[in-house]
Amino acid sequence: MKQIYEQNRNKYMPIIEHLNELRTRIFLSFIIFIIASIICITYTKEIALIVQKPAIGIKFLQLAPGEYLFVSIKLSLYSAVIISSPFVIYQMLQFILPGLTKKESLYLIPILISSVLLFFIGTLFSYTFLIPITLKFLISYGSELIEPIWSFDEYFNFVTIIMLSTGICFQIPIIQIILGITNTINWKTMLKKWKYVIFIATIVGAIITPSTDPITQIYMTTTMLILYFGGIMILKTITT
Repeated sequence: MKQIYEQNRNKYMPIIEHLNELRTRIFLSFIIFIIASIICITYTKEIALIVQKPAIGIKFLQLAPGEYLFVSIKLSLYSAVIISSPFVIYQMLQFILPGLTKKESLYLIPILISSVLLFFIGTLFSYTFLIPITLKFLISYGSELIEPIWSFDEYFNFVTIIMLSTGICFQIPIIQIILGITNTINWKTMLKKWKYVIFIATIVGAIITPSTDPITQIYMTTTMLILYFGGIMILKTITT
């Protein structure tokens, strides 16, 4: 009875209490982010070495005063966001779950957790596989004429864009599942549109992989197609 009372109280608490709870959870998330930022700033050099690792044989230059300092700050903040994101998501779930029905909670929690996991898997795939292949092509292209010496700021932006783009592409199954369970598009319709999906995946793969290396583009396109058809299989299992 006490548990039911607490659930009903959380579900129907006054707006002021909701706002106070939201403020507390935002404050806790901010504190965790600050702590993570301090830790990341302390280990900036180690994080920078990890980011530089795929660029084998490249010399980095500081092309403007304070460039490396500003990049280090960005690198630390981005790393802090990644480290603190699980705690922030947990706080978000704790805030919205009391207001959801049992059925909504049953779908929301697995979808949100799967989305976060897929995003991190996508960024890891990009860092360990896609970025090294792309950089290898860019470094080797014209290396007999031009020595590859890059700005670390431009390199960091390059790596960040590819990793974020790949992480977003790994959300394809999540989008399919949401569309399916909301009866927007069923899995049969998704399967029938496979020709259009291949065409779009090829274009997106070419955009994400900034090199003209066709092998890298094929890898990225194939990965997106595997995710798409995997999403269809999962959606079919859920809805049938």
